[in-house]
Amino acid sequence: MSEKSPGTGGTTHFGFRDVPVGEKQKLVGEVFSSVAGNYDLMNDLMSMGIHRVWKRYFVATAQVGKGDRVLDLAGGTGDIAALLKDRVGPEGELVLGDINGDMLRVGRDRMVDRGNVRGFEYVQCNAQALPFPDASFDLVTIAFGLRNVTDKDAALREMLRVLKVGGQARVLEFSEVKADWFKPLYDFHSFQVLPRLGRLFAHDADSYQYLAESIRKHPPQDELKAMMEAAGFARCDYRNLSGGIVAVHTGYRT
Repeated sequence: MSEKSPGTGGTTHFGFRDVPVGEKQKLVGEVFSSVAGNYDLMNDLMSMGIHRVWKRYFVATAQVGKGDRVLDLAGGTGDIAALLKDRVGPEGELVLGDINGDMLRVGRDRMVDRGNVRGFEYVQCNAQALPFPDASFDLVTIAFGLRNVTDKDAALREMLRVLKVGGQARVLEFSEVKADWFKPLYDFHSFQVLPRLGRLFAHDADSYQYLAESIRKHPPQDELKAMMEAAGFARCDYRNLSGGIVAVHTGYRT
């Protein structure tokens, strides 16, 4: 379901809790500031280590070429941008956008440590109101970030706005598991195992509990596809990975 925009008042979900719309951004920011230093560990715990395979597939199947300009939203970790570097080549440009300054700093430091300096730009920005001109990117990606955005419809419209005609938007996100037999196992891992692992390894069970809950509140595959279509994207489609644990959504600007 669509969430209200921050200016309309009302409530929205923060995990399984209802909170004032204006407070969600602050609460989500606190979560990611808390986990920034352990973000790789967080992804390993949440995905049982498979997130690296999902990200490689996400990048390998993207519509992108040498010299392209790419915006990676919620890209503070640098994982997607680092994988995209070979795709865009030395003449390409990769802009990492993230609303959370702590995440952005951790990602920038990691990229520098890897020797990834030239061709990268870091911008602290809100996906709901991007500080970029219309039609300025060949590709816009967001991996494991859309579910934390308060107004997803606004973010999708902004992604469309900054895309060039013919450009592609791609969303990689936890989604709805399809196999009935697997759902109880997945729920057990999410709500019983994951918070305990968060407490053990990161001394932060609450943030990991929220992240598990945020997955369940995120629109499932067909609903997110409909939201992308409503935002104005053409040729919208998705592909389930690992039985629907995650899905890759694609749309184009025409």
